Amino acid sequence: MQFTIFTAPHIGRARSVRFVMGMVLVALLPAVALHLYFFGPGVLVQFLLAAGSGLVCEALALKLRNKPMVMFLTDGSTLVTAALLALSMPPLAPWWLIVSAMAFAILLGKHVYGGLGLNPFNPAMLGYAVLLVSFPKHMTSWLPAQGVEPLSLGSAARAIFTGRLPDSLSVDLLSGASPLAGLKSGLSMRHTMEEIFAQPIFETFGGGFAGRGWEWISLALLLGGLFLLMLRIIRWQIPVSMLLGLSICALVMNMLDPGRHAGVVFHLFSGATMLGAFFIATDPVTAATSARGRLVYGAGIGVFTYVIRDFGNYHDGLAFAVLLMNVSVPLIDKFTIPRIYGEPRP
Repeated sequence: MQFTIFTAPHIGRARSVRFVMGMVLVALLPAVALHLYFFGPGVLVQFLLAAGSGLVCEALALKLRNKPMVMFLTDGSTLVTAALLALSMPPLAPWWLIVSAMAFAILLGKHVYGGLGLNPFNPAMLGYAVLLVSFPKHMTSWLPAQGVEPLSLGSAARAIFTGRLPDSLSVDLLSGASPLAGLKSGLSMRHTMEEIFAQPIFETFGGGFAGRGWEWISLALLLGGLFLLMLRIIRWQIPVSMLLGLSICALVMNMLDPGRHAGVVFHLFSGATMLGAFFIATDPVTAATSARGRLVYGAGIGVFTYVIRDFGNYHDGLAFAVLLMNVSVPLIDKFTIPRIYGEPRP
């Protein structure tokens, strides 16, 4: 028998935090491009605000903790948090919202626990959840996708910083709902599924299954997630189990009462499902450690997301689902990390 023999070294070179964060940002680019197409350049202004305020907060925290500035400021983690928050925020939300979210995420969600690698909660979702609870009106006011004359970068920036809207954009248009919010609102008013899906936010070319623009952004996020899986930046257990957990809940409830519960495809491609599955829940610091633990962790996020969406007061429960499972990670790890040979079971 002939054996294949490899020469040393047999341990691969470790990937730096900067490389991993850089690949995550690259994977987000298709979704950002489609976000620009459907909702205008507001997402760029939000990202610049988030990145700038986040780096300032990071530098302040590092200074107070006597930590090296350059190494931590250039590792890319703050930029990833900024990108995730910018994609989650309404494009024309007031500037102070995302600045407040980044300050909370970096100072209280990250450095108060000891910095990168020690935080028990996902910083981006912690900042987002604080805003959603504190300022629900601002956080649910979305532009209609391609529903108005495309905004220039200057017009978007002026609306974000001063609240002055261009002539082509009225307050009524700015206060539009996302597809998930439109579904929840329609059901609360006893509308049928046919009536709800006849709304303009669900009319789109080549689709219509999850809301105008949202399905295409979700497909781009899915593509970016597959890119990260191919590079082995993330593991498959969390996204697969999360999407399965959400899908099974949606399938069962839709089968029981299709007139009150949307189907699987809608829940998969609307809201922050794909963003959460591939870019948020897979955060290695706040997720479960073992392969079995990651399956439990991801499935829990999927189930909690559906429960909050369908039965809670918030139209998209992903942020709360992630934070709830972050709290559960120590317990999950306790019962799923493989036992060391010779040691008793916990």
